[in-house]
Order: sequence, then C-alpha cells, then structure tokens
Amino acid sequence: MDKKPSTRKGLDFCSLRYGLALIMHFSNFTMITQRVSLSIAIIAMVNSTEQNELANASAEGPRAHTLSNRSRSIKEFNREASVYEWSPETQGIIFSSISYGIILTLIPSGYLAGIFGAKQMLGAGLLISSLLTLFTPLAADFGVILVIVVRTAQGMAQGMAWTGQFTIWSKWAPPLERSKLTSIAGSGAAFGSFIILCMGGLICQALGWPFIFYIFGSIGCVCCLLWFTVIYDDPMHHPCISVREKEHIVSALAQQSSSPRRSVPIKAMVRCLPLWAIFMGFFSHFWLCTIIITYLPTYINSVLHVNIKNSGVLSSLPFIAASSCTILGGQLADFLLSRNLLRLITVRKLFSSLGLLLPSLCAMALPFVTSSYVTTIILMILIPGTSNLCDSGFIINTLDVAPRYASFLMGISRGFGLIAGIISSTATGFLISQDSVSGWRNVFFLSAAVNMFGLFFYLMFGQAEIQNWAKERTLTHL
Repeated sequence: MDKKPSTRKGLDFCSLRYGLALIMHFSNFTMITQRVSLSIAIIAMVNSTEQNELANASAEGPRAHTLSNRSRSIKEFNREASVYEWSPETQGIIFSSISYGIILTLIPSGYLAGIFGAKQMLGAGLLISSLLTLFTPLAADFGVILVIVVRTAQGMAQGMAWTGQFTIWSKWAPPLERSKLTSIAGSGAAFGSFIILCMGGLICQALGWPFIFYIFGSIGCVCCLLWFTVIYDDPMHHPCISVREKEHIVSALAQQSSSPRRSVPIKAMVRCLPLWAIFMGFFSHFWLCTIIITYLPTYINSVLHVNIKNSGVLSSLPFIAASSCTILGGQLADFLLSRNLLRLITVRKLFSSLGLLLPSLCAMALPFVTSSYVTTIILMILIPGTSNLCDSGFIINTLDVAPRYASFLMGISRGFGLIAGIISSTATGFLISQDSVSGWRNVFFLSAAVNMFGLFFYLMFGQAEIQNWAKERTLTHL
C-alpha cells in the first residue's frame, strides 16, 4: 500500500512544480535586487566628492593616457550621471518608502489574489516593479518627491507579488514537498541580495549608477515574460503538465483535511500573549536586519572609506554567512528535537536568544573597532549571520501555536517587521545626519536595545503549545 513515494521520486526534479519553484526563485531574486539596488546606487548618486576626484584626475592626466585606457572612457560617462544633494534624513525616507508600499498591500493583495488569480497578481506586481525600476533614474532627475512616490508604488507592487506566492503553493505543492519547494523559491531572495551587493558597486563604477536600475529592471521584464507564459494558478488548467504529475498533486492535496471556510478569531488573537511575543520578536529582528541591508554599503563607504566597488563586494559577504547560519541552525534545531535533548519551547527560545543577543553584541562593538578594518568586517559579517538563527526560533513559532492560521499570522508578523523597518530606516537617517561618528554609535546601541526588548518579551511570554482558539473543533452528531 505504501508504494506511492517511489512514484513521486521519479517526478521530482524534472517535474513542472519544480520548474515553478525555479521560476519563483528567479522572481524573488529579481524583486530583492530591485529593492536593494538603490542602497548601492545612492552612494554614487550623492557622492559629489568622489565625482570631483574623478574629474580632477582626468583633467590632470594627459589626454593620450585617457585614450589608451578604455575603462577611462567609461568613467567619463559615469561622471556625467547626476549627483543629488540628498541629506541623510532624506535618504532614510527614500529607503523606508518601499516598506510603506508593501504594508499598504499586505492584506488587500491576499484578498485580490482570490478574485483575479495569484498568477495575475504576482505577474502584475513583478512587471510594475520592473518598469518602476527602469523609471527610477529619470524620476531622480525630476526630484526627490517623485523618487519617494516611485519607491512607494514599487513597494505596493512587490507586496502584491510576495503575498501571491502562498496562494499558488496551496494548489501546487503536495504537503510532503511543501517545505522543499518553498525553500527553493524563497532562497532567491538571499541569492539576489548577494548578487546585487556584490555586483552593484562594480556596475556603478564601470557603467554609471543608472545602469544598476536598467539592468535589473530589464531582468525583471524578462522574468515577467517567462512568468506569464509558463505559470498557471493550478495544475488542473496547465496545458503542459503530465497526467501522472497532475494526479499526484491532486491526490496529495485531496488527502489534506480541508475544513470549511472559517472565521478568523481576531479577538482571541489580540488577547494572546504568545502571539504578541512572536510579533515583538519580528519587530526586533527586522529592525536591525533592515538597517544592515539598507545602510551597510553606506556605512562601509562613509566609515571605512572604501570605494563603491569594494563597498558592494564587502556588503555581499554577510549574506553568505546568513544563508549558511540559516541552514546550520535548522539542522541543529532538528537534531536537538529528534534526539529529545531539549523541549520544543526550549529550542525556540534558545535560537531566538542566539539570534537576537549575538547580533546585538556585535552591533554594540562596531563603533569601538572602526580603527581595525578586519575586525569591523568580521563583526559586520556576523551580525546578519547570527541574526538568521531566529529562523529556528520565533520566526516559525506560528506553526507551533496556531498551525491553522499560520499563513495569516505570518502576514501580520511580517507587517510588524515592515513597520520596524520603516522606523529604523528613518531613525538611522536622522541620527547619522546629526553627526556621523556618534550617529552610527547611537544607531547600533538603539538597535541592541530594541533587540533586547524583543528577546525579553519572547522569553517571558513565548509558548510552543497549540492555543485553544486555534484547535480543530470536532462536531459530534447525536
């Protein structure tokens, strides 16, 4: 009777659902590169001193030398790109505006996906985000207000795309393959962060900062073409799916207990302290993570005085550590649980503590080691690396306390994280505008304080048992 796994095995990596996971991986890659591209480009967009140095160097050097060096002519074009007088406070508002947009579409996009279909929602969101990325250099010439409007609209488009993914997987991913498929798709974001931070500086220096928007905006348009031609909302209507795979997906999903539509117990959720512990954990985690992903290139450039090319390369290194720690943390957590060495709630609180305490210590140490280049780089790599240990802590805790409402609660949790990102981006811009040295120290100390608040709250109220309001209610007929 139990010979079904063998039939599934032959379908795995040559199946349509794994092709869907790869295309979604590419979509996530595209969206994160479009989101982070401004963090790299803004160093060149506002760095007038670096532009003047290039101008002086070319004026002093002999013309024959310039003609003999082809890369020099590229720098000539780079010099023509506009340089804007945007204060750190203005930059903070620009960085946070995309999060405003995502929050605006967090709840409506899930509802609209059910009406128009997740394929159309995700594809439209990706297309709009790509077109707005291409438009960003022109928007910058028109003024900072238009840049903020464009980034907010881009956030709304990406919010549509992020939410639509869960609707598609609910119809395409068999329960036993769900974590595998979603991890393939989700890893595109980490890979995209690495690529944009590694290559963005090189693109800015070689071709000029506008090209970072042109290149990744164009990649997004290509991804949209692939998305609309290959992806369908469910396997039943896909013209290229094999009968074998279709039957496998449909039968696997039919085995799930599909309880009728239920109302969400909002009042019970609002009164649930274990849920608030998770929300506070997300708020704290995203506070520091947003600062790192948004301001890391600026910090390396302004504090360590590293040029834009090396700044981007150095900024990409923490994401290698982050992906490694995510995998290792998950393996270690499963090992502790499978061997019954620790209880579930102990594992959740242990990894939450490591993921909030260790990056806080590294962040607090950063202002005191700026004289040591190597030590600073090591600490900056450790901050996102150790922070991702939270993935085995409160980040998946909703599956423990309310599995029936896990996707809904994950959306709310991300909302708390996005709010933290908005506040932290704006606060960072304000603090470093007052004084660069003391400003960065205050940024890192404030981040550590927020992390400690979230950790304390989670250790006090976090739980791992299914809450009463989240349990299945069995009806008994007399």
